[in-house]
Amino acid sequence: MSTIQPDAPIAPEPAMIDGIFRALADPTRRQVLERLGERPASVSELAAHHPMALPSFLAHLKVLEGCGLVHSRKLGRVRTYSLAPDRLRLAEDWLATQRRLWEGRLDRMDAYLLSLKNKKETFE
Repeated sequence: MSTIQPDAPIAPEPAMIDGIFRALADPTRRQVLERLGERPASVSELAAHHPMALPSFLAHLKVLEGCGLVHSRKLGRVRTYSLAPDRLRLAEDWLATQRRLWEGRLDRMDAYLLSLKNKKETFE
C-alpha cells in the first residue's frame, strides 16, 4: 500500500512550463515582469515604456496572463496587472532540477576522468 504525502509538491504539466519559458523568451515580456516586480501597474503605465501600438502590447500582456505569470483586475476603466510569483517559482524549480542533474553528471564524468588518469599514472 503506497502512501501519498499531502504536502508533496505536484510536478507541473510540461505544457505549463513550456508556456512560462515561451513567455520569458521575449524581451518585452521580461521587461514587463521586471517592472511588475516593483509594484502593480496599469496597462497605460506599462505600455508607456514600450514603443509599440497598444494592441501589440496588449498581446504581450495576454501571453503573460495566459501562462499565469501575471494577474489582472479591472476597476472601472482601469486594468491593473500584478506579478504572480508562484509561476516564476515553477520555472526556477525546473531550472534548479536541471542544474542538479547536470552537476551530478559532470561530477561523475570528473570522477571517471580522474580514475582514468590515476590508472594511466599507475601503469607508467
